[in-house]
This record gives sequence, C-alpha cells and structure tokens, in this order.
Amino acid sequence: MADLIAERIAAHTDHVFGVGGANIEDLYDALHRHPGLTGIIAKHEFGAATMADGYARATTRLGVVAATSGGGAMNLLAALTESFDSRVPVLALVGQPPTTLEGRGAFQDASGHPGRLDAERIFTAVSRHCAKVTRPQDISAELDRAIAAALSGGPAVLLLPKDIQATLISSGSTLAAGPGYEPTHVGRDEPIASSEETPADIAALLAADRPAGSRVVVIAGPEVAAAGARAELAEVVRGLDAAVLVTPDAKDAFSNRDARFAGVVGVMGHPNAAGLVAEAELCLLVGATLSMTARAGLDAALAACPRVVYLGAEQPFVPVHAEARGPLGALLGELRASLAESAVLPGPSAMAGGTEVASESIGVHSNPRAPHELAVPPTSGPGVRYRPAVAAIEAALEPGTDVVADAGNTGAAVVHYLRIPEDGRFLIALGMGGMGYSFGAGIGCALGRGRRAVVIAGDGAYFMHGHEVHTAVEYRVPVTFVVFNNNAHAMCVTREQVFYSGEYSFNRFRAAEIGAGVAAMFPELPACTARTLSEFENALDRTRAVPGPAFIELQCDPDEIPPFAPFLKESLA
Repeated sequence: MADLIAERIAAHTDHVFGVGGANIEDLYDALHRHPGLTGIIAKHEFGAATMADGYARATTRLGVVAATSGGGAMNLLAALTESFDSRVPVLALVGQPPTTLEGRGAFQDASGHPGRLDAERIFTAVSRHCAKVTRPQDISAELDRAIAAALSGGPAVLLLPKDIQATLISSGSTLAAGPGYEPTHVGRDEPIASSEETPADIAALLAADRPAGSRVVVIAGPEVAAAGARAELAEVVRGLDAAVLVTPDAKDAFSNRDARFAGVVGVMGHPNAAGLVAEAELCLLVGATLSMTARAGLDAALAACPRVVYLGAEQPFVPVHAEARGPLGALLGELRASLAESAVLPGPSAMAGGTEVASESIGVHSNPRAPHELAVPPTSGPGVRYRPAVAAIEAALEPGTDVVADAGNTGAAVVHYLRIPEDGRFLIALGMGGMGYSFGAGIGCALGRGRRAVVIAGDGAYFMHGHEVHTAVEYRVPVTFVVFNNNAHAMCVTREQVFYSGEYSFNRFRAAEIGAGVAAMFPELPACTARTLSEFENALDRTRAVPGPAFIELQCDPDEIPPFAPFLKESLA
C-alpha cells in the first residue's frame, strides 16, 4: 500500500518532507523506489511541516509531510495550525502503531481506546479532513478525499497504521495532476449582510459608480498568489487605474515597484492606507478577508467608503456592499472580460505592460500614491537599525528571488520596509504566527521553485527551529539565512517597555555568537557575523554567488521599536 500512496501523491508533488520513524518507514521505503519523488528528512516535524507549507505556498501545488507516531505526530500540530488558518494545501501522512496492537499496550498508541490518546480527534481539530485507514481496500478512496480536501485550501491528515502500509495491494488508477489549487469557501458561523453577485454584476457596478476621475482602491490578499492570479489582478488594476494596497501576508500579490502600489494595510502597514480607502468611491477587496492583523486602523475608513466590494473564496470579516464568491482566478478572469465588454477596461493590446517607478531606496517614489513610512523613535543601542538593514537586503535581491519572513520585530520591519523582487514570492506565517516557521518554509520554497530563497528571522526564531539550517546543508538547498540577532525575544521586550513598566525583562538573553556557532558546526557552510552596515552589505554581496545555502548573522539593538502601529501609538502617546 505504501507504493500506491507514493504513486498517487506523485501526481501532485515531487517532494515529501518529514522525519522518519518505525511506523512511517514503509512509506519512506516506497519513496526510495519512486523515480518522481524526493524525500527530504528534516530535523524536527514542525520544520518538516513548514517545509511542506512553504512548498505549497510557493508552487500552488500540494505540500506533503510524513511523520511517525507518538511525539513525532504531535510535533506536526503547531505547523498544521498555521496551514489551517492560512488555507495552505498540505497533506500529512502520519504513521500509527499496527492495528493488531491497539489497546494492547503498543508503544505510542493513539487509537482512542480507553486510556489512550485519540489521534483522529486531535488532528481533526487542525485539519479540513482527517481519517484513519483501517482496511487496505479503503486507501484509494481515502487518498482521494484527503487530497481533494487539502487542495480545497487547508491541511488534510491520513493516519496510516504500520500493518496497513505494509499490505500488498494493486495500484489501481492514478490521480491526474492539477495545475495548482484555489481555496474553496469555508463558511463561518456569523453571516455578514451583503448582496451575492456575479463578476458581471461587479463589473456593472464598477462601470455605474465610476464617473471620470473617480478613485478606486484595491486591497489584495494572499488568495491572489495562492490562486496564481497575479497577472489577472494586474490587468484589472491597470485598467481601473486603481491604487493598490496589500495585506501583510500578500506583499507579492502586486508589483511593489508599480506606480499604483500604495503600500501595506494593517498593524505593520503604511499610514496612508486609511486615507486612501476613506477617500475612494469604491474599495475592491480581492482575496482579502481582512482579519484584525490586516484591517487594523481601517474600520472607520471602510465604513466611510460608499462601496466596498469583495471577490474571493472565503467570507470576509468586514461588512461589504456586494460580493462574488468562488475561486479567485476564475472570478478575476470573468471580471476582466466583463469590464472590457462594458468599456471600463481597454482591450488586451492596450493593457500590455505597466507603469513602474524606479527608486534607489525603499518607499521613495515620484507618485502621490507611494507608501508613507511610519516614524519610529530613535535608538542609541548597539548594532544595525532595521530600516538600513532591510534596505541592504533589498539592494542585494535579484529579480525572481523569494523572501520568507518570520514573526516578531524582524518580520514587522520586513513587511513594512521591504519591496519584494519582481517575480518573487513572499511568505510569512500570520495565521498562527508560529516562530521559526521561516526556516522550514524557506527550504520548501527553494526546493519547490528551484530558485534561491532568502529567509529573514530573529534570533528567537532561530533558537526555536533554526537548526533546519542543517537540512539545507544536507541537501544543498539554495537558501540564504539572515538572522537579526539582538539577543532577545525583541517583540516581547518591546511590549515590556511599551505596555508595562520596562523595569524588568524576562526576554533578554545572554549574548550568543550565532554566526560563529553555525560556522563551527558546518565548516562547509559560508557563515559569518556582521556588526556594521558595511559588513552586512559585504556579506550579502559575497553570498550572491553561493550555489547552496549561506548564513549571515546581523547584530542589532533589542530596544529598537519596529514599524508596528500598536507599539508606536503607545510609545508616542
């Protein structure tokens, strides 16, 4: 049966990420025999699951993670909650003890028998679909259901007892590989009143409500890139001459160098965003459900906008006047065609190309819609400041490079300051905000896309899951790891200072020489420490030509307040 599983998943992926163990080794044996699959062994199941998550986000294919029973299975949970909340298609294949030993004292028994954990109930809470295969003849149908559930947007889990994996069974038919996935609607308990429309209705509304010179603002969310619909969005935006804002986890939804790009919304966003929305005649939400992280500071502006219209698979978190629900790529394509028919948009020939505004520094554009940066308090501590550090990274990024950011102050600085390279993807875990996500996700992204990824994380994230660097070294994955080391959980330090007395700290660490430590562990890995901006720029320049992984530690100040609106509001009060 393990060979059948390998055959079926090969229609949707070319990599399987995981950590081995006795109750999943039959699947790994099958992976070794399959010519179209590469098995990647991570250092921790969380890292393996984030590799599958990063692979899926970057490629729009199915991410697959495999783990053994017991603690190995439970280590998947934190990463799967991120995939669940961010609607990422991940299939988790989880080994279990043989069915003949369930309830009889089997090691790592999670069968749900009296006194035993129930793995099926546990994983059901963090997945779109969870099933335990107890009969070999059921595996084909269970794979169908699990893969379909994952491709609809979110993780699916198959629990595979060892004796079932080892059963001989004919392969049967294989699943055809799809071009990618588009999340389908998953309803929420509380409906938001709006009129259900078709793309043609939305196009008519746009045409009717757009007198000459009227202003349209688009807020694009992560569903755009997940659906592979960036080109369709760009056509609609350029035809409407709309200003474009993006949610913090969707910086790659629209070119950051286009003259119409107006910045990021939400807690890490740009202060001009609310004014643009409030002054618009129409605000078009494209795959942007606007969770609290994304809509902070926008509620009043959205209420002031005469027309708020939503396109996407999920139900939005904000009231809208009209919405069209469904797969976003198809919706945008239909909207584009309907707008052209109603003469709101020009024909395809007139839509070719776009307006870009070159800039030598972040956020400096010659157009009035350019992002306005948040003003942060000065700091006098050691190390390099966030903004010049991010500017140095941006200057070193080649077109097509992917960027994966972690949680915390470092992530806030990246979201606010960094322009994503053209044709590059941007990944960040804002569903659950799990620290350490970027190390595994960067590896999965690089393997899936076959190009370099740059991981940007803090030292707190590194200490949690940064030893997936070893996985990158093992498989020579083209990832540049940049660790901002301020010897602290800096966002927690900032909260202690801003919201409490600041007279104590639980979150400052003893100084650690991370770059030297990594260099000592992996002599073949180009690894260094930068203490000044010039040293950092030189290190970034040297790593451009490295074919495999590279590691840079950047020393910075734990007391610097990042461009994070809630902190700045309090610190300047």
